Amino acid sequence: MASPAPAQCAHWSGPLNASSLKRWIAAAVALMFLNFALTLENVWPTAGVRWDWELSVELAALVFALAISHARFGPTSARALRALAVLVVLFVVGRYGDVTAPALYGRQINLYWDLPNIGSVIGMLARAAPLWVLVAAVLAVLAVFAGLYGAVRWSLARIDDVLLMSRARSAFVIVGAGCIVVFAAQAAFDQLPEVPKFSTPVSRTYAMQIRRVFDTLSVSPAARRLPSSPRFHSDLAALANRDVLFVFMESYGRVSYDRPELAREVAPARERLLEAARRTGRSMVSAFVTSPTFGGGSWLAHSSLMSGIEVSDPDRYALLLTQARPTLASFFKQRGYRVIADMPGTRGRWPEGSFYGFDALYDAAKLDYRGPEFGWWRIPDQFSLAAVDAREIRPQPRRPLFVLFPTINTHMPFRPTPPLQSDWARVLGAAPFDAPDVQRSVTQTPAWTDMGASYAASLSYSFDMFASYLLARPDQDFVLILIGDHQPAANVSGQGASWDVPMHVIARAPTVIESLRRNGFLDGATPAARAVGRMNDVGQILLDAFN
Repeated sequence: MASPAPAQCAHWSGPLNASSLKRWIAAAVALMFLNFALTLENVWPTAGVRWDWELSVELAALVFALAISHARFGPTSARALRALAVLVVLFVVGRYGDVTAPALYGRQINLYWDLPNIGSVIGMLARAAPLWVLVAAVLAVLAVFAGLYGAVRWSLARIDDVLLMSRARSAFVIVGAGCIVVFAAQAAFDQLPEVPKFSTPVSRTYAMQIRRVFDTLSVSPAARRLPSSPRFHSDLAALANRDVLFVFMESYGRVSYDRPELAREVAPARERLLEAARRTGRSMVSAFVTSPTFGGGSWLAHSSLMSGIEVSDPDRYALLLTQARPTLASFFKQRGYRVIADMPGTRGRWPEGSFYGFDALYDAAKLDYRGPEFGWWRIPDQFSLAAVDAREIRPQPRRPLFVLFPTINTHMPFRPTPPLQSDWARVLGAAPFDAPDVQRSVTQTPAWTDMGASYAASLSYSFDMFASYLLARPDQDFVLILIGDHQPAANVSGQGASWDVPMHVIARAPTVIESLRRNGFLDGATPAARAVGRMNDVGQILLDAFN
């Protein structure tokens, strides 16, 4: 770095004039912008941001370092300013992700676990949106990053420019050092008032992410060891060879009860399901259970329930799949059941199928849906249920069935919602729905800024679909279990939402229903406030009821 000429330094040390005043003002604007960018807070539950009148200690350290560098070496080189601009942009992105993820997703992001899934999520959202929206979104993201870099680069140049003045260098050294000292004192002594108030350093956010990666990679095999599998036990006598239809309702969470505006929309459909159960001589009981995941990671809930081991992170999940463990599927298989996985959301290999021990897998390819496509997931849940009903449930004679069916039409972004066809035989045909109904559905677009209404509508569709199925199969004596896998993302579930999900059991089996009542289930569609257990407890609760 070249030092400024003596005449230039003398000029900048002189009395305040119009030119130096402009530079002071520009530097003040630059400092305010950088401070805002490094301390921004989320406007819940949106992707928007606000300033909470906090200061950035990292910005204080930066201007302190620039002032010292100016006094010793002179103006900062253009290359160094560009490198600093890139670093600051990374800090801004880190800050934005740290404060926005809990509002939209419901928990802090773990880059080690979540990065591998980002591509799938982006692909899902891309398929759900029109091409012009996708192109516009990509261009908008690029424009935001370019604009952010330009604004940061401009701000750093204005600060570096004003530091040519000796009085500015002195002020920045004093203010920067003072902020660092106050921040350190507040961190060391809890009794000190938080004046001024500092935001959490972004460097701490990145340090936590690095530590999570290090902790994950450094855990010894012994520490990774999973607990022993529960000893599933039941003679299944209370089932009396009834089929068991086990349905994971995607994103069906307690929020559909706890948020009044959602409960008002979903409750009528739940009541229609209850009425359909009663009209066909069936009972319905309900309870809450606690999921091991929130806002996503459905496979963690599925594996926790099926294995009886709490699987709360992808590492435990990956380790579980490498081991020979008993599962609900293998338990029913050993007792003469044919175990089926109805997986319309699966489009590629599914190695978990061999772990669970299913006899047959109906993935997207095998279901062979040829009707109109509805969003990223393409296949209506009604078709998936109708296909397994026609190929596995209706044919006689046969062994009793255990069917695992994770639904997909209540998956974010919750639109478009397929139409409901009352004629279940028609669902399997080439034209399962009337053209006007299809048109109304496929023209639905995701409401990205307010997903609550579309979430409620998708749940209502699912309940009406299962109610229709009960009415279409009044003589079919099965046990239907509906359970949520996790709460929806925080932009629907709200701040501080619980991790509980509802569970409903519908059956024409008095012994089973009475056992569930003794375990905390309530008659009807509304559970008791307290959860009856965790997701990995559900399997044995059901087996006790089937005993």
